[in-house]
Amino acid sequence: MLPDNKTDTPLNDITAFFLQLDALKHINRRSYITGGDRYENSAEHSWHLAMACWALANYFKLDLNIETLLKLALVHDLGEIDAGDTFLYAKDRTAAHHAERQCLDRLAGHPGNTISDLTELWEVQELGHSKEATLLKTVDRLLPFLLNINNEGKPWRENNVTKSQVSAAHAFIADTFPEIYQWLMRNIDEAVAKGWLSDN
Repeated sequence: MLPDNKTDTPLNDITAFFLQLDALKHINRRSYITGGDRYENSAEHSWHLAMACWALANYFKLDLNIETLLKLALVHDLGEIDAGDTFLYAKDRTAAHHAERQCLDRLAGHPGNTISDLTELWEVQELGHSKEATLLKTVDRLLPFLLNINNEGKPWRENNVTKSQVSAAHAFIADTFPEIYQWLMRNIDEAVAKGWLSDN
């Protein structure tokens, strides 16, 4: 909480908005950071996603708007401030979508918010099919998979996740980024062989 400040300035509202955004650091995901000693939080994931999207956009020489791509990455999990993180392999993920949208509406209406297209950007990454949104959705699946591999399938083993679940969650990548998809499939097979992922 900020100290009482009797001086009325727009910066009071803006910095209060910054503290609202800071709450994303308190939202833990199901993936562990490298080394496996704690869960990754959603703010860390958003930074990692932005960097990875940028790097892969360069690797694939994609003709897209990098500024838009980075903005989509930064806003994509803001709704989790109120809704929390929903496990990828949860049976029902529909309620989270509505709760996250309500959170974005709340943040967009905050008196300190100066980002006029905050909600619009969130909708683009959530429902859009632009080149930027397509890459973001792919990398958003790639990074937790990468962390799971790095930690010998720890979240998969803890939650009894199966090969068929992981394969289905990443199937959409086959058409848009076949090179990434093939890498994923090779690593899924290796994870099964090493006992990190159940073979069913």
